[in-house]
Amino acid sequence: MVNLSISLLFIFFTLFSSSSLLARATSSGSPDTQSFLQCLSLRNNTFIPNNITYTQNDSSYSTVLNSGIFNLRFASPSTPKPLVVITPIDESQVPPVVECSKEHGLQIRIRSGGHDYEGASSVSQLPFVILDLLNLRSIDIDVESGTAWVQSGAIIGELYYRIAEASPTLAFPAGVCPTLGIGGHFAGGAYGTLLRKHGLGADHIIDAHVVDANGRILDRESMGEDLFWALRGGGGASFGVILSWKVNLVPVPETVTVFSVQRTLQQNGTELLHHWQSIAHDFHEDLFVRVIFSRIGSVETGNATIGVTFNSLFLGGVDRLLSMMQESFPELGLVREDCEEMSWVESTLYFNGFPTQPLDFLLNRTALDKRYFKAKSDYVTQPIPLAAFEGIWNLLYEEEAAGAVVIFAPYGGRMNEISKSAIPFPHRAGNLYSIQHLVYWNAEDNAESEKYITWMRKLYRYFGAYVSKSPRAAYINYKDYDLGQNNLGNTSFAKASIWGTDYFNGNFKRLAQVKAVVDPGNFFRNEQSIPPLYYNRKN
Repeated sequence: MVNLSISLLFIFFTLFSSSSLLARATSSGSPDTQSFLQCLSLRNNTFIPNNITYTQNDSSYSTVLNSGIFNLRFASPSTPKPLVVITPIDESQVPPVVECSKEHGLQIRIRSGGHDYEGASSVSQLPFVILDLLNLRSIDIDVESGTAWVQSGAIIGELYYRIAEASPTLAFPAGVCPTLGIGGHFAGGAYGTLLRKHGLGADHIIDAHVVDANGRILDRESMGEDLFWALRGGGGASFGVILSWKVNLVPVPETVTVFSVQRTLQQNGTELLHHWQSIAHDFHEDLFVRVIFSRIGSVETGNATIGVTFNSLFLGGVDRLLSMMQESFPELGLVREDCEEMSWVESTLYFNGFPTQPLDFLLNRTALDKRYFKAKSDYVTQPIPLAAFEGIWNLLYEEEAAGAVVIFAPYGGRMNEISKSAIPFPHRAGNLYSIQHLVYWNAEDNAESEKYITWMRKLYRYFGAYVSKSPRAAYINYKDYDLGQNNLGNTSFAKASIWGTDYFNGNFKRLAQVKAVVDPGNFFRNEQSIPPLYYNRKN
């Protein structure tokens, strides 16, 4: 009798919950939304009482939607909006989202942070839902084994902070901006100031939990080594919903040294940059010196010039750094006053431009300065000729370049030692450095925005003569829809190879073959997702 009462109570609660969700769905006015939400409630009653689904009629919908959009190009009123934004609080709630999206013919866009250069995690031209993993953010550090389990909704600032809480001599080699979401960042490779010493973040992934197209939660053993290979650098959202990663942490000294030294063109900046190209990849692996340049001063008042900043992390103390720089790059003229010793975790704030903030600033998930931007990437295998920089400077003096930034990040060291096919990320030995091209602006008008995008394309064309060729390589985490055919992942393998080879070089075919096995129906797709390459078909 007791068991029967409990059963009846459970049935009543489930029916009540389902009808409540159905009523809420009906108020949204969309049949697709209604049937989708009803599907969720029938598969998993933890969706009710509901505090994790947001329809277009909910007062919090816009806030939740826009909180994860860092590029304002994709937050305009005319941008296509999802029927529902879902923010699960438990991993068990993710499979129903996959199953119900599939059942009702909805696209699913997966978001873990928001640093999405082309809006692939927040926009679709077809009816879609957003699965935002921001609440799945647990981090479990095991100092004894030197490992961590990290859920995909965590940001790298949280990971850095938790590692430092556990040990002053452990770190992880991921990106510079602390608001990067773990899920997408790791899936594309993840590089930062430790890449010359320790390689990429993806090089240190040793397990993962992923929801596949059939709604199954798989780990490394159950997914198999082919899919595990593809997840580590093959780009986000092509193979499933990655719930969490297990990673090996890396050692760092208790004291590191940083510096940022700016030289203008009048201070020999061009010659220093030209020389840097030939030596930075050969520096000791403890030394990372990137270069950031942009226009400073005013064109209107005639005092504009280019500021070339040498921005460095050294894994050691200032005395050893000064000795090393005197031997490797004396032309920069580095002096002790330029340098600052600190802990590794403090250096993560320094590189993000917040050196005076307390460490808990790393826990802040909100981008402080959301803007409109367009970005591109390149890899350089031969130094750019000295004379060619004059053309770059001329472009940076143009009106649209007021908010432009170009970043050269050196390779070499550990990056030269890892095979190009070890994981999908192929940009290893043979590359002197990578380039990130960025232009920011504040105008909301589409025609005004197009001016800046056109300028960025012009800068990119100019660099074409001096960067890698056949293919002109690019970094998948700096997604660029200007590369090749983009058609919601439905394009053929041959057409997708235009951009796929840029991102993955010779690894693209293997990625497409893995896709055909694990997601033959191509459910997980976006404009530049991996297409399936079937063994028995011509593509």
